[in-house]
Amino acid sequence: MSDYGFERAKVVNVDGASFLKSVGALAGIVFLLILLWASVAYVPAGNVGVLTLFGRVTGEVLSEGTHFVNPFKVNNTLSVRTQTLKETASVPSNEGLIIALDTSLLFRLNASRAAEVWQTVGPRYEDVVVEPNLRSVIRSVTSMHTANALYSGEREKVAQQMFTELSTELAKRGIIVENILLRDIQLPPTLKASIEQKQQAEQESLAMSFRLQKEKQEAERKRIEAQGIRDFQQIVAQGISAQLLEWKGIEATENLAKSPNSKIVVIGGGKNGLPLILGQ
Repeated sequence: MSDYGFERAKVVNVDGASFLKSVGALAGIVFLLILLWASVAYVPAGNVGVLTLFGRVTGEVLSEGTHFVNPFKVNNTLSVRTQTLKETASVPSNEGLIIALDTSLLFRLNASRAAEVWQTVGPRYEDVVVEPNLRSVIRSVTSMHTANALYSGEREKVAQQMFTELSTELAKRGIIVENILLRDIQLPPTLKASIEQKQQAEQESLAMSFRLQKEKQEAERKRIEAQGIRDFQQIVAQGISAQLLEWKGIEATENLAKSPNSKIVVIGGGKNGLPLILGQ
């Protein structure tokens, strides 16, 4: 081989080695970028992140925001915002009557137990745990009360009992119950009509009692007023004498004489000498 050929082979070998080094460096940079990207865990607002490593729950829970984690760990997000579950059910009352009940449940995930919920229940905890327990509590509580209680003033008491029982049950599974609302209660038509008639009769009875009480108060007021007038008359009668009446007559005569109005007065025409007014 000539010197020219040797030099050319050498240059080719050098260029090939440089190319391989460049490719290796580029691959290393790409790998580092992928590794860096895999190490970033982002948790949206109103959520928490549960980390798993090769399918195993590590127990680590990330708050909302950006975090750097082991690139081999997977970030699983769960919402901790308030959620609403609406349930419509036909449930029996204490008398065995079937009542249509519309209920709204406000609940949220306990952030501190998110890893436990992910491990034991999974992301569909609403369907797996919340909804079945809500249905069970609705039926158990309504069966303790009469239909009239559900339809009348004890409605809030029933809702509070549901809240207490459901809170106790779901707290064991890492779910916080915020409130239970009884949106609507539909009774059988005949029962509803009888309850409304009973309530109307009670209202009329209360109205009649009020009117009777008012009449009694008015009668008592008139009696007291009449007693006062009688007492006043007795006091005045005890203080009036013939001399006082004669003196008042004299004063009236003097005032009459001073009056500019035209009049005819007969002096001494009265029984005790007081004037008689004949005309004006």
